[in-house]
Amino acid sequence: MNYNRLLRNSHIFASTVREILERHFLEEASSLPLTISQFYLLKLMSNNELYQVGEIAELLGVSNAAASKNIDKLEGLDLVARTPSEGDRRATLLALKPKGKRLVQAYEDLKSERLSPILEQFDPAEIEELSRLLEKFSAEVLSFEGPAGEELENSYCLRCAVYLERDCPVGDLLGGCPYNTLYEAHHQEHAITEGTG
Repeated sequence: MNYNRLLRNSHIFASTVREILERHFLEEASSLPLTISQFYLLKLMSNNELYQVGEIAELLGVSNAAASKNIDKLEGLDLVARTPSEGDRRATLLALKPKGKRLVQAYEDLKSERLSPILEQFDPAEIEELSRLLEKFSAEVLSFEGPAGEELENSYCLRCAVYLERDCPVGDLLGGCPYNTLYEAHHQEHAITEGTG
């Protein structure tokens, strides 16, 4: 079996999506000086949830200092707001500002517009099969133990670049999707606060 062809095409696919599609779409959607990682942070926050810096750091798999630095930049660009938590005065909550929401929406609209003609070149069954095979291949690679027998960190995933799904086999492989865990905790806390839980 020619593994080189598989790895070559995997690299081409990954860099095409990240470097050509996502970076290009971001540059078209906004003239602001944003990195792809900073945009992922905005996309994560676009789910109308309130996050603390530590939660953002954990979800993105970076240090609190790195998350805080990115949040400072996004706040300076008027995309994110920090507000004190009502329940804990020491905690600061983060939320997207209207400008941040508009940027994420502009990106999503542009992505749909530009990808539609490409996807029309394939049968829906071909797209589904490609998605299934990529998912299976990724899960198998991620389940591989390195030379020292070290397992992957269970606390960080988001390898999907915030294209979140409730039932993610990769997240399941890593002990559960950290975003979904945090999302459920937020909603349970809200239900208890509202007296519905």
